[in-house]
Amino acid sequence: MPRPRMLVTLLAAAALCAGLTAPGVQAASTKYKLYTEPADNYQSVYALINGATTSINMTMYELTDTVAEQDLANAAGRGVNVRVILDINREQSHNTTAYNYLAGHGVHVVWAPTKYAATHQKTITVDGITAAIMSGNLTSQYYSTSRDFVLTDANLIDIAAITKVFNADYAGSSITPTDGDNLVWSPTDAQTKLLALINAATSTLSVENEEMADTAITNALVAAAQRGVQVHVTMTANSSYDGAFDQLVAAGAKVHLYSATASLYIHAKVIDVDAALTSHRAYVGSINFSDYSLNKNRELGFITSDSVIDAGLDGTLASDYAGGTNYTG
Repeated sequence: MPRPRMLVTLLAAAALCAGLTAPGVQAASTKYKLYTEPADNYQSVYALINGATTSINMTMYELTDTVAEQDLANAAGRGVNVRVILDINREQSHNTTAYNYLAGHGVHVVWAPTKYAATHQKTITVDGITAAIMSGNLTSQYYSTSRDFVLTDANLIDIAAITKVFNADYAGSSITPTDGDNLVWSPTDAQTKLLALINAATSTLSVENEEMADTAITNALVAAAQRGVQVHVTMTANSSYDGAFDQLVAAGAKVHLYSATASLYIHAKVIDVDAALTSHRAYVGSINFSDYSLNKNRELGFITSDSVIDAGLDGTLASDYAGGTNYTG
């Protein structure tokens, strides 16, 4: 018999506080934990919200999860200062119901600055000590079918940088973000840092993304394959990207695709470099491989050399790659 959601959430919160690996946690080190979706069913996110005691800052591209909305309202009801930024440029129609509900239940909610093409960031910071940096939106209708990751970050240098940007975006002020120890921001430095990550690969390079629409990224992946790096790309099939796939395959990269009707949709945004070497590094976050996502949206990602987190990402990427169909052009 399934356990009630609140009990699952409380157990997950206890695991988070104790530094233990809850059922949906794939990897956990001292300051960072990686949760894989759909296995975790966003219990890590619910646990963070329900465990908040002083503050919650949330930036979300799309919010249609009524459980998360109720949890945010309940947090406000118990005295937590809950502030939420929701995208307006692309997702106003989907976000309006959540916006109105939150505004009516004690949550301080604002529309994102319109100067960005979209606010595609998905981040929740709780009590000024932990942030969830997500590739997925809080859209419960897609939880069971989307490959996504939630990474919780307890590095206070990162938290300070995230909070500074949140405060500026919440107020509609201009800011040039700082990267803390692990962060990568759009529109500030995303393309530069992700290209540098790809260009540093010497042995293996595994990628998952929803889009393959940025010429600079495609060219960097092609160059990696041409210099002998084993390049594996796993995505959901989309004919819009066949030209890029053809370039990659011609250069010696391997592209594995899931059909649009498969039970797993690749929504994650991950770059995993040199997984078996001491020089390994990985990126996970909200940034897709498109010009808008890299250079015009508000986005946040995380780049790390943490061996536990990198190993967790590598395991899932290898499994997803094995489950896809080889693209031959």
